[in-house]
Amino acid sequence: MSTSSVFERLSPWIFVALWSTGFVVARYSTDNADPLLFLAVRMALAATLLLALASLTNAPKMPRQLVAPSALVGLFMHAIYLGGVFVAISRGFPSGLGALIAGIHPVVTSVAGRVLLGEKLRRSQWLGVVLGVTGVVVVVIDKLRAGSTEVTTFALVAMMCSVIGMSTGTLVQRAKARSMPLVRGTAVQYLSSAIVLGIATAFFEDGRFEMNTEMALALAWSVLVLSLAAVLLMMLLISRHSAARVSSLFFLTPALSAIESAILFSERLSALAVVALVVALVGVWLTMRTPTEPASPVES
Repeated sequence: MSTSSVFERLSPWIFVALWSTGFVVARYSTDNADPLLFLAVRMALAATLLLALASLTNAPKMPRQLVAPSALVGLFMHAIYLGGVFVAISRGFPSGLGALIAGIHPVVTSVAGRVLLGEKLRRSQWLGVVLGVTGVVVVVIDKLRAGSTEVTTFALVAMMCSVIGMSTGTLVQRAKARSMPLVRGTAVQYLSSAIVLGIATAFFEDGRFEMNTEMALALAWSVLVLSLAAVLLMMLLISRHSAARVSSLFFLTPALSAIESAILFSERLSALAVVALVVALVGVWLTMRTPTEPASPVES
């Protein structure tokens, strides 16, 4: 088996492992900085590094007609999605629970992808969607029944905005910016996000940004691992697979993030979280797998 073939098979799981750490980073960063300001700095740094990388490697130029849709993807996928997550966690929302609610977005993307983009799902893929969202919902209900005082209406609304943002960004990327040059296109996404987040922080935040060891590590991990490695990998996956298949990977991150949060922050981890991980694994496998024989799409 060639190296490229091995990477093709492992890349979805590498992405999941990297992406799940984002909610842990959100907890550390919002302890030391205003959430939107931190994200604005993160996006600006990531865009700068990508543009430098593009110049050094002579990466493909950005077609003018793709600039606007790529910037729009950045607005939804980075500014709104990450903004909602970080704002909620900055208000004391448990990072593990934040990951669980954010994990609902694949079912929104799957249904919207069928309606708006005409993407077809096999019966097994629909079963995978159902299993994935079931695993997420069960754990969310369990968390809410625990009666955590940290779960406020404002934080829940912020999390739902993040779900809508990621789903919309994924669909726009798939429909309008699929041929986007990976490096320069992602840089455009980050630049648009940095501008929007910078404006938002000027209006709604106090400019708190405490640089210490914890903050430096959180920023470095956010820029190098999440904004560069993980997001470039996600863009690559979206360019090769349907929106529903890529989004199904997010069913895995809630349980993994819950486990990470339980270890690092002593957040409650019940047996349901373990069950959710198993259910989500099966759901992702069903949605992402490629059948040996092409199956006829299911019409509804």
